[in-house]
Amino acid sequence: MTKPDVRLQALLAVVCLGFILSLLTVQVQSANLCLAPVPASGGSLTEGIVGRPQFLNPLLADANQIDQELVNLLFDGLTRYDEQGQLAPALARDWQVSEDGLTVTFTLRQNAVWHDGAPVTSADVAFTYGLLQGELPADAAVVAPPAGLLRLWQAVTITVIDPATISFTLPAPYSPFLEATTRGILPAHLLSSVTTATLAAADFNRAPIGTGPFMVESGDWTRTGRLRLRPNPVYWRGGVSLDAIEYRFYADMPAAIAAYEAGEIYAINHVSAAELPQVAALPGMRLFSAPEKRFTQLIFNLTDSGLSAVRELEVRQALAYGLDRHRLVDVAVHGQGVLFEGPYLPSSWVYDEQAMTVYAVNPISTTALLEGAGWVWPDGAPQRQKEEQPLLLRLLYLDVPGDAALAAEIASQWAALGVGVTLQPTSLADLATALSQRAFDVALVEITPLGDPDLYDFWSQEAIIRGRNYGGWNHRRASEALEEARQLWPADERRVRYDRFLFYYDNELPALTLYQHVYTYGLSQAVNQLGGSGLADIGLIHEPRDRYRTLPDWFLVYRDVLVACPEPTAAP
Repeated sequence: MTKPDVRLQALLAVVCLGFILSLLTVQVQSANLCLAPVPASGGSLTEGIVGRPQFLNPLLADANQIDQELVNLLFDGLTRYDEQGQLAPALARDWQVSEDGLTVTFTLRQNAVWHDGAPVTSADVAFTYGLLQGELPADAAVVAPPAGLLRLWQAVTITVIDPATISFTLPAPYSPFLEATTRGILPAHLLSSVTTATLAAADFNRAPIGTGPFMVESGDWTRTGRLRLRPNPVYWRGGVSLDAIEYRFYADMPAAIAAYEAGEIYAINHVSAAELPQVAALPGMRLFSAPEKRFTQLIFNLTDSGLSAVRELEVRQALAYGLDRHRLVDVAVHGQGVLFEGPYLPSSWVYDEQAMTVYAVNPISTTALLEGAGWVWPDGAPQRQKEEQPLLLRLLYLDVPGDAALAAEIASQWAALGVGVTLQPTSLADLATALSQRAFDVALVEITPLGDPDLYDFWSQEAIIRGRNYGGWNHRRASEALEEARQLWPADERRVRYDRFLFYYDNELPALTLYQHVYTYGLSQAVNQLGGSGLADIGLIHEPRDRYRTLPDWFLVYRDVLVACPEPTAAP
């Protein structure tokens, strides 16, 4: 066929198409049909995150919050924590503890498979935890799992019973061991040549294969700054409308905000407290908040290295009553904090609100307690005094904007009550040293507790020397209660010991909890949802994957379909 014939053929096709469309239009009009948009499959949800991942590997994610969140989407452990803070099955179907309390035996789910379709077996579990038993070279620069995790697993004997059954034998009964089984499992068939020392260098860490609700589609995020995850069809058996979720990584929150304003992303993860007002004002932005599993606390130095006044219970109680914690939350985190008492988050199964004294702001109680302890405020003196010693506290805190604002407000509130404060900022690199050397009277710290209620490493007598009992609280009975609890498996027996610990803790106030942090997720109104208001909704978030709990109902695009036209409304 010659070229002119090709052009003639194309012209004829256009004419025919136009004729067909005109006929369809006449038919639609005669049948009283209209085009209407309906939800359709397709499109990617783009989400902005400040920072970058380093290792998409559950054994290497502890040091980076982004890694922890992405690992939660990609991997499953043998167990997980449910909404009540209780351990629940994940890859494991169930588990049993031997009568002597030394052996825990897990049975795996029969239908568990990796993203590549291979079955999950006990060999994968043994391989994963075997890596945590491996020896590391002396090179301090090697990226490795946390030292405490390595020490735990190196004392455990792992026995593969059959492809679906595996047991762990401990040197002594230790119920917090189950916490370690929430960590994600790795595929042995893809990493068999990897050792503990070479794990961090594995290509697997950039585009891993897991078992979680999402699977890596594109793992070139080290170059592009983008990571695409596809919904795992095994997890989302009913299907989803979105093709993928694409994460875009930004240097700071202003860059993420600019990307949203430019229409490049639909969501912003972890909206910071400082930028919260600005993000809330963005067009079409909706904010969802949930309590995080971390809190900020004031630790009192009860050792000889601190001011002697802090070792007086009445002074600690006075300091607690002297703080308006609602105002602290407003000043430091723009109201994004939840007040609670004690060393346990409200989500913990041992939390007992009734067992703790509520330290609501009460200047009268503060004054009465201080004066009753002999701390008077002479006319013209800058601070209260006792036997000519001024009540002047060193307040240690991490030198970042939020903590600096919080420390300044604490100092201001205490100053109004005659308590002087010397602000003592420190860098992140020096914070651990300052805490371990107890170079403070009061320390402002952020705590991220484990899911298990074991606080032996924080408040036992042993933890004063080898642990994180930075305040040096030395209470034998409280320490014994914590030690007994970790040697028992039944939850009701453990609770009795934790109730006893809380009694001593509340009576002596070695630390004052200020507030629980709040997580904020920003989502555009452009993300739609079937039913309800038509806007994508998010339920309570306990772990990162929870924000996608209603993902099957989310959609971004529409397609036009023929529907019956609405009847015209009669003129009044």
